[in-house]
Amino acid sequence: MAGWETFDGKAEVLPLANVDTDQLIPARFMSVPRSEGYGSYLLHDMRRDASGALRPEFPLNDASQATALVAGANFGSGSSREAAVYALVDAGYRAVFAPSFGDIFASNAINNGLLPARIELETYDELLSWIGSSFCDVQIDLQNRCASFDGKQVEFQLDETWRMKLINGWDDIDLTQQYASEISRFGKIYAQTAPWAVPIVSD
Repeated sequence: MAGWETFDGKAEVLPLANVDTDQLIPARFMSVPRSEGYGSYLLHDMRRDASGALRPEFPLNDASQATALVAGANFGSGSSREAAVYALVDAGYRAVFAPSFGDIFASNAINNGLLPARIELETYDELLSWIGSSFCDVQIDLQNRCASFDGKQVEFQLDETWRMKLINGWDDIDLTQQYASEISRFGKIYAQTAPWAVPIVSD
């Protein structure tokens, strides 16, 4: 996974709260191989009618160039399916700005290079009014935890460990490997002080 510090793209608004992972990608599409891409299934049942045609009135259907999403509170709640993040990433999104996120969704997002940027509810309301039903330019700065939407500056909250994972392109295994020497040192000390708790490995 490639790390990143800044990103320039287009932002659009999904003015809905409590968008859950089953809405982000319905379960019936999760048997599709990831290699085929999940982007076309993003918000499938909300974006499309019974025949599969795109609903012209749905916000995301008139801004295909967007790479950042501004959404309502509790985004990504529901089940732990990582495919919800895959759908966003495969559709070209690099960041989601929302007042709150489902915990597991946010963790999955970080491990796939997607920024879950937590903003104040007041900031969300301002962006909703600022962007409207169209989309705008956005510049994201991970180092300073801020973004600019057509010149409107906003700050977002992001856990420091998560910020470093995004910047360096680390997943959980990569992060653990940064502490390899400390882990090894602890193992040696522990083996000396509590030998009865250390498993014996035979060749």
